[in-house]
Amino acid sequence: MIPTTSNSTIRALMMLVIGILAVSLAAVFIRLAQEESVPSLVIAGGRLLFATVLLIPIIMQRADYRAQIRKISRNDAILIFISGIFLALHFITWISSLEYTSVLISGVLVTTSPIWVAILEVVVLKSRLSWGVILGLGMALIGGIIIATPSGGIITPPTADNPILGGLLALLGAMAVAVYLIIGRKMRGTIALTPYIFMVYGVGAMTTLLVILISNTPFLGLSSAGYGWVILVAVMPQLIGHTSLNYALAYLPATIVSLSTQTEPIFSALGAFLVFGELPSWTQGLGGAIILIGVVSATISNANNSKRMAT
Repeated sequence: MIPTTSNSTIRALMMLVIGILAVSLAAVFIRLAQEESVPSLVIAGGRLLFATVLLIPIIMQRADYRAQIRKISRNDAILIFISGIFLALHFITWISSLEYTSVLISGVLVTTSPIWVAILEVVVLKSRLSWGVILGLGMALIGGIIIATPSGGIITPPTADNPILGGLLALLGAMAVAVYLIIGRKMRGTIALTPYIFMVYGVGAMTTLLVILISNTPFLGLSSAGYGWVILVAVMPQLIGHTSLNYALAYLPATIVSLSTQTEPIFSALGAFLVFGELPSWTQGLGGAIILIGVVSATISNANNSKRMAT
């Protein structure tokens, strides 16, 4: 973390707030695109493609970024390729989940990624699974069972009332992004953030476009409003949101940033209520709250473990 002054800390906190609000808009923009009959695959592919294209001028202006890309080793290139594929899987599954369940539940389940990161670290890095992560996983399971309990709630088009399928897709999205995050941590020490995400987004875009072509998903002739919402998803949550969060990470403790991002499902659900009038059932709200508490527990436990390993 970069040494901070009071002014830089204030700026970082402001960027953190901007980043959280920007990423919280993703679900609303996606729903609006789906209302324009834009397929979820096209939203995922368009998000990654437009984000990649918008990064090209930055890459072209920085000779050091271009040099890092040219000097990528074979092993790093393989990791970037894998990272891009899993990022594509994350967006495909999570965006598709919004067709079947509420914004709150989709958002809560996809933000369980810290739990899956901790589990993957046990499998890959042979680290020890802390009691905090075990508690978080248990609470996530309990919350998931409560969410799956049939009950009333306002579900708005284009969403189908199938919370189990939507929840499973969101969980798959959380697991996929956990792989992306673990690779990203490893790569942070070898390549700058901008050229890294440029290559990862590019691989993700190509992966998603390949799936679109194989599945014969229509991507031409859609409404201009639909394309506009997809572009907004790329600009606001993807570039402004994630860039702001990464800026904050340079000046604030990673635990603070990670815990702050757990408020994203709440803001997303508020946006869905204001725009669509979507009000999840009381069981969905209860289950979502239990899951969020579990994720916070896992995040704090992971941070404490990292500190102990560093000392």
